[in-house]
Amino acid sequence: MATINLKDRRIDCKIVYYGPGRCGKTSNLQHIHDTFKKEVTGEMISIDTHGDRTLFFDFLPIGLGKIRGCSVNVQLFTVPGQVKYRSTREMVLRGVDGVVFVADSLAIRREKNMFSLKDLHENLKKMGLRINKIPLVLQFNKRDLQNEGLPLMSVDQMDKELNRQLKAPYFKASAVTGEGVKDTITTCMQMTLRDLHRKFKWAQD
Repeated sequence: MATINLKDRRIDCKIVYYGPGRCGKTSNLQHIHDTFKKEVTGEMISIDTHGDRTLFFDFLPIGLGKIRGCSVNVQLFTVPGQVKYRSTREMVLRGVDGVVFVADSLAIRREKNMFSLKDLHENLKKMGLRINKIPLVLQFNKRDLQNEGLPLMSVDQMDKELNRQLKAPYFKASAVTGEGVKDTITTCMQMTLRDLHRKFKWAQD
């Protein structure tokens, strides 16, 4: 849940990158951190686990406007995707305001994508949140691997299997080349800010 710092006239909100292990969550944040240096307000911090990592840093979405005269600071997080780190994912997800779900386009990762999306749904439900009510963007990552002859799922298949009920905005992407990374985070931030506008309006009424 977003917090208000009245002294600094700032609202802090949280966007979490969620998805199966090695789907490209880390590569997304690294690309954002390296590419949008004017918007990054702090160092990227990494918490290493065995074979996976949790990353986070502060991001100031310049140009997306203010809420009741307050600037908005977005904290970007990744979660470890491996099954054994479920408790860590739950902890990182607490207080979330928006989610980017990164799905792996490799055909052999189909079931891992579906399991991870179910895991996201269950963890949000524990916090009293509904996956179809929270700002959510899907990213179909690793599309660049089609140039290497690796079997990928089609975008239509991934949309049908992962997004048929959610009907969330989605982007095909390559976090390695940067394709789709900016569109993904910009859309999620816009949705999150609109949601915060509504919540703060209700709080004032």
